[in-house]
Amino acid sequence: MNPYIFKRTFLYLTALVLLSGLAACNKTGKEGGDTSLGDVLGIKDLPQTTTDSLYIKGFISEKPEFKPYADLMYLFYGDRDYQLAWFRDNKLVPEVDKFLTTMKNATREGLDPKKYNVADLEGMLKRYDEMDGQDSTRLDLQEQLDVALTATYFDYASDFYRGRVNPAEVGSIDWNVKRNKIKLHKALQTILKERESTYPYYEFEALHKGYTDLRDVLQKYRALQEKGGWQKVELGKRKMLQKGDTATAVLQLRKRLNPGQPINVNDPKMRLFDEGLVAQVKKFQALHGLDQDGKVGGNTLRMMNVPIEDRIQQIMMNMERWRWIPKRLVPKSLDQKYIWVNIPEYKLYIYEDPNNDPEAERAYKKVYEMRVVVGKELNSTPIFSDKMEYVVLAPYWNVPNSIVEKEVKPQMLSGSNYLERNNMEIVTKEKNPKPVSPYDIDWASVTEKNFPYMVRQRPGGKNSLGDVKFLFPNQYSVYLHDTPADALFNQTERGFSHGCVRLEKPMDLAKYVLQDMPEWTDQRIQETIAAGEETWITLPKQIQVYLVYFTSWVDEEGNVHFRDDIYGHDKKLAKEFFG
Repeated sequence: MNPYIFKRTFLYLTALVLLSGLAACNKTGKEGGDTSLGDVLGIKDLPQTTTDSLYIKGFISEKPEFKPYADLMYLFYGDRDYQLAWFRDNKLVPEVDKFLTTMKNATREGLDPKKYNVADLEGMLKRYDEMDGQDSTRLDLQEQLDVALTATYFDYASDFYRGRVNPAEVGSIDWNVKRNKIKLHKALQTILKERESTYPYYEFEALHKGYTDLRDVLQKYRALQEKGGWQKVELGKRKMLQKGDTATAVLQLRKRLNPGQPINVNDPKMRLFDEGLVAQVKKFQALHGLDQDGKVGGNTLRMMNVPIEDRIQQIMMNMERWRWIPKRLVPKSLDQKYIWVNIPEYKLYIYEDPNNDPEAERAYKKVYEMRVVVGKELNSTPIFSDKMEYVVLAPYWNVPNSIVEKEVKPQMLSGSNYLERNNMEIVTKEKNPKPVSPYDIDWASVTEKNFPYMVRQRPGGKNSLGDVKFLFPNQYSVYLHDTPADALFNQTERGFSHGCVRLEKPMDLAKYVLQDMPEWTDQRIQETIAAGEETWITLPKQIQVYLVYFTSWVDEEGNVHFRDDIYGHDKKLAKEFFG
């Protein structure tokens, strides 16, 4: 027998025994009228207001889709001594309607409303409303409805706050940013106004502005999709459109850049690639990470002709990534600021909370940005978060063993003076390294796994790390650093490194992270670098760092940006999210 049916049967049998006893008392001549089952159960004056773990277990056995949320349900009801949550004074609380509306609008969040109809809440509510009084059948349905609402909330909220896809469980998805550890049973208590919170759970609202901005754009793109999307630009035999050109393709270009706006196709001026159209093309190029030359061809044409359906999916996938970001961007123990490297954008940003208040709702503002170089596709920069602890001036570059095998070994086998040319040396792996002669090494047998020494590049002008590096110790041995190859920052696509992040303006970042250490003046920093002795500086307070992967986002002016999926992460996520 199902456990929660057993519970009801036991309750009524017990009541019948009590009723028999009361009836016997009446027969002895004691005053009192007829006693009903409702009197015994106290239904008229004491409606059913609790459930229990056995009932919840039985409910989940009937609805196995809710099994992932069993622990949350036990926590939630256990915290309230198993009292029902969605009823007050035997009436449904207003939050029920609000929750149902939220789920109906799940498409607004890039989610599927059908997924959350496991328990047929609307059907249960209709049956409940059609019942009169407070008989046992209605009380049974009240308990079932309460548990069903709770289970459905956890199903929806888990997707909405944590993401439909769990990157930790999908090996093909590279994402090791600290997960959002939101306590959904506490969030539900907030919704039901049983506890206070600085987070907008009670509004069934998202936690990050980056998410809500993309959500707004999603609605606009869907509305545009319903009207037919945007115009495809076809150049025919042409390779390029540029200022001064007159052609049908120019009219197509106008329609593409002004979707939904009326254009007089009979006006000859609409076929002229004029200065105004050049400005629009340059803006499009800026929003898509392209060279801003005002010409249409190559990558610009390719980006323009991406179907609107693909852009909608791209927006939805990046909304999903925002769900993976922790609700508290910076731990309470740290100053409320963080460094944000968006890999497909090739940019680094610094954000600060002007109030530096970890308890208030965050309103981080961008205070600085710079271009960066990230890993090439075969040496992709990993996606993770950590805390910056050290600044190293005049650093050695400790060459990874993978590079020793792939790049140093072939040079040494060819008999070249590779080490001398690049100001490198070989030393032992110990606290006080000792020099090792390269001629004492059997280079032919060297592999990444068996090389017992360390190849390092001395501080100086040829050092691949430049004058400074910023360490947030991690399993990938990835960090931020200077570079002597400044010309690479003029490239639009900047995937050139072995995985670390090279900085356009490293001294600006050094001054920023050392600003709370007045002894490190600009002069002292430069003198330390010039001395050529590696110097480690421990930061008095760590700084949160994020290396993330967003191929779509909205800027401060409300413009939506798109970037190429340089590492194929969108493609992998799409298989999980839409598959």
